Order: sequence, then structure tokens, then C-alpha cells
Amino acid sequence: MRALITGGAGFIGSHLAESLLGEGYQVTALDDLSTGSMANIRHLKRQPCFRCVIDDMMNRPLLNELVDECDVVFHLAAAVGVRLIMESPVRTMHTNVCATELVLEAASKKRKKVLITSTSEVYGKSNKLPFNEEDDLVIGPPIRGRWSYACSKAIDEFMALAYQRERNVPCIVVRLFNTVGPRQTGAYGMVLPRFVKQALTGLPITIFGDGNQTRCFGWVKDVAHALVRLTELEGAEGSIFNIGSDNEVTINELAQVVKEVTGSDSPIQHISYEEAYGDNFEDMARRVPDLTRIRESIGYVATRTLKQIVEAVADYIGSSQILRHGVGDLVPGD
Repeated sequence: MRALITGGAGFIGSHLAESLLGEGYQVTALDDLSTGSMANIRHLKRQPCFRCVIDDMMNRPLLNELVDECDVVFHLAAAVGVRLIMESPVRTMHTNVCATELVLEAASKKRKKVLITSTSEVYGKSNKLPFNEEDDLVIGPPIRGRWSYACSKAIDEFMALAYQRERNVPCIVVRLFNTVGPRQTGAYGMVLPRFVKQALTGLPITIFGDGNQTRCFGWVKDVAHALVRLTELEGAEGSIFNIGSDNEVTINELAQVVKEVTGSDSPIQHISYEEAYGDNFEDMARRVPDLTRIRESIGYVATRTLKQIVEAVADYIGSSQILRHGVGDLVPGD
């Protein structure tokens, strides 16, 4: 089997590449390195079944060629992180919508299977918990810039399912909840690597808002394994799957776990959303997935506790070059 991963040099993409190679796939990673990094896949480059193509997703002839050569497309390329979304809404929408359309258009020519990675953000302001794949999506107003990301990913979902219905393109949609692990960077606002870096360098651990907002943090290798299994599952096409953890934790509690794991004396500091992002920001109070469908479909189980995940992230950051490059990427977001 031959797999194409768009965004293959990114955090999740690099772990997915490892999973696929471990299953005997030939893997091509396409990435423009705008948010991905060669460091994420350097250890894979010696493997004969792996290749990396550095180019823009908007290079239509190249994309058509790469899709034509593969059996399945894992479309991960997208704008990432709250900070990038708030600062570059045009880029966010253009990247998410246009790139997805190009992938689906290329796949439709020979009906290649496509897995589209969406996000828990599409559930928006819904207070019906846990979030189920059949629930209504409750998106906030356009004047709140954050919702542009949710809307663009919802359009990706509609587009994928439309290509399935109208053009017989086998499409699977997954909604990823907060995925964490080694290689994730705080540069775009991801909360766990940011907290860990702050703790390891003795800086205040900065929480935005009152810290009572909750998230569920899933181990990246569990997520990558699930993505592979879904594309191999007969009858998964045309369906939407939540993937992540349903172990709900407040951001205040997460900060305490980070302090415990790292043995840090860093103080915990709360900063208002307005100070962190300006007055155009709106957050989701809770984000909890219903994992019934993914569990019943592929036997999905979480293999690590939150503490074990934090330990792995702390080990990675503490032993890597990251801390030697300063802490300039410690920015808002979760």
C-alpha cells in the first residue's frame, strides 16, 4: 500500500508516517514546512519506503501526480494553533478550504481513498456534552475571529462528504480533539508544550482565562494508529469519527500535573483572554468527545494516562535542542 500524507512533516503527520511505515506502507510526505519541520522526519529519511516532497499544496500538477501514485491520502495539511488562526485568518481559511478542495479534486479522478482530518473546534459553542458526531454544530459569530477556523474545517467536512455522494470518492472524516506528544511545538499556541517549557525554564506557567476551561488530551501515537486503522476498515467511508481522549481536565489541573512531573517551582499566572488575544477572542468552556463510534469500529483505547503523556513531553523537550533556542515561542493558546 502506498500512502500520501499532506502535512507529513508536521507533529501528527510525522507520527502517522511512523505508524504507516511500521505497517509496511510506502509513504510520501508532502509539506511546505510553513508549520512542519524537517527535524520531525529526519529519522525517517533513511528508510527506503519513505520520501519527503517539500512543496506547496497549491502546486496542482505536483499534487495530482502524488495523489495518482498513492492508494490512500491522509490530508493533514492545515493552519494550526490558536495564535496563527487569530493572527492570520485569511491564510487559515485559504489553506484549509482551498487545499482540501485540491486534494478531493485530484482524488476524484481515480477515486482514491481520502481521510480528512477535521477538528473538535467544529462543535463550537455547543453545550450538549459529550460531543457526538451526529450533534448540531453551534458556531459563534463572524466578528469573533476564532470561529473562522471552525467554519473552514466544517466546510472541509461538507466538501468531503459531497465528493463522496456526488463523485464516489471514498472519504472518511475524523475530528481530532487535543492531540499531544513529542515533537509538538508551543510556537503556535499549543498549551502542553508551552506549559512544559515554562516549567523547565523557571518561567511563570501562564494560563489564559480563569483556567476552568476543560480539555481532553489524547496521546499522538494512539491517534496515528487510529487513522491507519480507519482507512483499512471496510465501510468507514462516508462517516465522521471523533478521535482523542475523553479524560476531561481543567487547564488549572493540567498546569499542576506539569509542575508535579517536572518538579518545577514556576508560579502559575492567570492572564485575561483580552490581554492574550485582544478583544476579538471567544473560547470553548468544555471540549469532551463521545468516543463510542471509534471504540466500536476499531476497538480504540487510550494507552497512556495524562501524567504519562506529560512525562513523555517533558522528556522530549528536556533532552532536545528546544530549550537551547530560547523561549520565544511561548505564546498564548490551548
